[in-house]
Amino acid sequence: MIAAIILAAGKSERMGRPKALLPFGTSTFLQHLYDILKSSSAGEVRVVLGSQAEEIKAGSNIPETDIVINPDYEKGMLSSFRAGLLALQKTAPEAVILCPVDHPNISVSLIELIIGNFRSSKAEIIIPTRGGRRGHPVLFAGSLFGEFLSAPLDVGARYVVHKFPEKVLEVETDEPGVIQDIDAPEDYQELTGKNPG
Repeated sequence: MIAAIILAAGKSERMGRPKALLPFGTSTFLQHLYDILKSSSAGEVRVVLGSQAEEIKAGSNIPETDIVINPDYEKGMLSSFRAGLLALQKTAPEAVILCPVDHPNISVSLIELIIGNFRSSKAEIIIPTRGGRRGHPVLFAGSLFGEFLSAPLDVGARYVVHKFPEKVLEVETDEPGVIQDIDAPEDYQELTGKNPG
């Protein structure tokens, strides 16, 4: 079984409001990502929350059983990824797709492309690229979970990617969302044509 973890624990300081609740299409960044993943062949989805967790829960339609609270969210993204991995320990997934909430513009077909390449190759890290630029979401095989659980919190998930370049498979896609990091109001405006409010 392949699982997915959505990271939505950060403070969204540059955006000025929780990125998870920003309107996107007919829903929000977080709800769109969650629904995409639940519509894919990923078997389990966990949403990691931290800052403004109660507000985000109230503004989303996500079962409590799929939500993980990271009390150490201020220690960075890796701390949230760890919280998600630990929450999935009982189901022991063979791989996990890491989905930052600020990369919402993805599709079910992209998730299936990533999973398909994991199944058909021996690669342990699958990274989508567009125009040669690496993006998100990234798949990590279960064989690497220990690396994330023992890595220094200040280095982030890229540490593992850089440590094992021979395990990486880059998969080119024409989906712009893989390299669209929606971090600030101007990024949101470029994505949607609207102000984040």
